[in-house]
Amino acid sequence: MSQNNTTNLGEGSIPSLLAKLAVPAVVAQVVNLLYNIVDRIYIGHIPDIGASALTGVGLFTPILMLINAFAMLAGSGGAPRAAIYMGKKDNKTAEKIVGNCFAFLMMCAVVLTVVFYIAAPQLLTLFGASNVTLDYAVSYARIYILGSVFVLIVLGMNLFITTQGFAKISMLTTVIGAVINIILDPIFIFVFNMGVRGAALATVISQAVGALWILRFLTGNKTVLKLKKENLRLEWSIIGPCLGLGISSFVMMSTESLLSISFTSSLSKFGGDLAVGAMTIITSTSQLVLMPLQGVCQGGQPIISFNYGAKNNDRVKKAFFTQFKVCVIFTCVSWLVMMLVPQVFAGMFTTDKELVKYTAWSLRIYMAGIFAMGFQICCQQSFMALGQAKVSLFLACLRKLILLIPLIFILPLFMKDKVFAVFVAEPVSDIVAAAVTTAVFMAKFNGILEKKR
Repeated sequence: MSQNNTTNLGEGSIPSLLAKLAVPAVVAQVVNLLYNIVDRIYIGHIPDIGASALTGVGLFTPILMLINAFAMLAGSGGAPRAAIYMGKKDNKTAEKIVGNCFAFLMMCAVVLTVVFYIAAPQLLTLFGASNVTLDYAVSYARIYILGSVFVLIVLGMNLFITTQGFAKISMLTTVIGAVINIILDPIFIFVFNMGVRGAALATVISQAVGALWILRFLTGNKTVLKLKKENLRLEWSIIGPCLGLGISSFVMMSTESLLSISFTSSLSKFGGDLAVGAMTIITSTSQLVLMPLQGVCQGGQPIISFNYGAKNNDRVKKAFFTQFKVCVIFTCVSWLVMMLVPQVFAGMFTTDKELVKYTAWSLRIYMAGIFAMGFQICCQQSFMALGQAKVSLFLACLRKLILLIPLIFILPLFMKDKVFAVFVAEPVSDIVAAAVTTAVFMAKFNGILEKKR
């Protein structure tokens, strides 16, 4: 199973192969999204305190994004390089990449846990927590932070399972964890009356099970690339290029943290807790679109990387354009749904009528440019699959650091409705960044394939 599964990346129908890898990856991404969405749905429905608790937990998002960013730094940089070396028939180097990335993630886990646990109250206050929401935010954050090692393993190392062609195994990692989370959430929150602490504990336990599942597979007999003790010693010649490639994903995720801080601080200033609560719901809703997109590209990455390493340019082109069509069609359909029934998504998270109405209004504004993300993410992720670290990093910075974050603070200076100005910064940056990213990719694609490698 293992060797044939990998070899077939260079053979057969591209659409069929993409479906085989992408469908489980999409399911895994959507199920992984349930870790946070289910928490927020249950929290938002806690009697009397639901809206305030939901807002407080939403303020933890910047820290959550930073933890995820370090996972992606190793995982999204290491997995494509491992696939490229597999395409070159050099599994020994690919295994060194797996071991070095795992060791790097463990180092990150120690540092992040200590720093964020100690600094949580100060950081959450900086992010916009009020006297009403701070206690909920700190209670959730500190329990989640103690389990961050499991999050790093699940997000970072699961990519090495997918990149070998074991999409179903990768999917099961998140499915198992999500099912456990869904079962434990209501028990801890309502039966044991633990509130937001119960939601965080349920998530940590479910991530721990997922982490054990991954480690058991990567050290077992079915995997092609094994996690071995002798490969855990960090070698700069191995980990350096992985981090160099993964830096674009790191920037994407870490700027999500900075972006969340920018949104919550501005909305807290202009719209108060109601606007911040709406943003918490909007963030989760937008992930319903972005996470499946990541899943499609995660499924396409091994095909592109493997065939690029094998110098099979025709299959690389076929894989990219098949992936491109799927991403664009999906985001266009998603845009239509968001414009027509935003109140449905708002009502999933809260029964507070004022918050539902406010969220439905702001969701339409925020998601007005979501159709462009199919172009943006597909092209940027394909740069990574081709090992193009520098251009991928620039494009990661373009949308958020160069466009979106400045617009969040600039547009309110020129518009009467300050809250509208903050929300409209999102679609403006989405459309501009997608246009630039697509143009750059199309201009460079053939040149990258023709380079000697």
